[in-house]
Amino acid sequence: MDIKGILLAFLVVLIWGINFPIIKFGLEELPPILFSALRFLIVAIPAVFFIPFPKTSIWNILGVGVFLGVLKFGFLFYAMNADASAGISSLLLQAQVIFTIILSILIYKEVITKIQAIGILVATIGFSFFFFTVNNSITTLGIILLLFAAFFWSISNIIMKRIKGVNLLHFMVWVCLVPPLPLFLMSYFFESKDTLTILLSTTQKTWFSLVYVSYLSTLIAFAIWGWLLKTYQASLVTPFALLIPIVGIFSSSVLLGEKLSSTEIIGAILILSGLFITIFAKKIFNKIRNK
Repeated sequence: MDIKGILLAFLVVLIWGINFPIIKFGLEELPPILFSALRFLIVAIPAVFFIPFPKTSIWNILGVGVFLGVLKFGFLFYAMNADASAGISSLLLQAQVIFTIILSILIYKEVITKIQAIGILVATIGFSFFFFTVNNSITTLGIILLLFAAFFWSISNIIMKRIKGVNLLHFMVWVCLVPPLPLFLMSYFFESKDTLTILLSTTQKTWFSLVYVSYLSTLIAFAIWGWLLKTYQASLVTPFALLIPIVGIFSSSVLLGEKLSSTEIIGAILILSGLFITIFAKKIFNKIRNK
């Protein structure tokens, strides 16, 4: 993985890590399914009237739109509304790393080296440290919802990985056209039938949250993430997502006052170490061997 890919991966990590406390701000005033519907609507309209349909199958658009937009974010926002803190949500959602690698091996026959496997193992051990912090920060329902959200994300990763020669910004704009209608209907029947009153009572903080989550987290970050997945092996790209809980927990600590424990610090160090092994250890080993 070259320096360009690494820097872009870190940019996505930063955007998505900060995303979690920003989502919490929006959920203070908006119900979760309505919030999710609005984030996609803001990206799609009016952009779809000016951006051409991407050169790919409509099934790819629908697949990512349903698994990422409706299912992943629906489950995530519902969990974060009452059943999980921002920091813990950023952690459990990264089970998508494991799901994506397993699906890539099964579907695309990708092969990971022993060194990469060791790095992923070390990072996963660090990942597991955060489970010791699960107490009042999450409910059993929250854990189940977030793991389902992670699995749905991994399916969308697999779909995006097979897309070739497509402008991914255009792709994400059209993907964002899929979720709003089903999410608005779900919100109407399960949350509130008085959507207009809710929207009129929201403050600038909520609209800032929507703009950040819509344009930075959804449009830009997922377009970059899709490019990374189709350019590099999933076993090289997805471990970066294990850094998202670190950014998420630190930013939640600053913005929401969620405290960082010593256990979480140890876990963060292990995740960083595992990521370093996964990406750089093979290159370093080869250079030493060739001298």
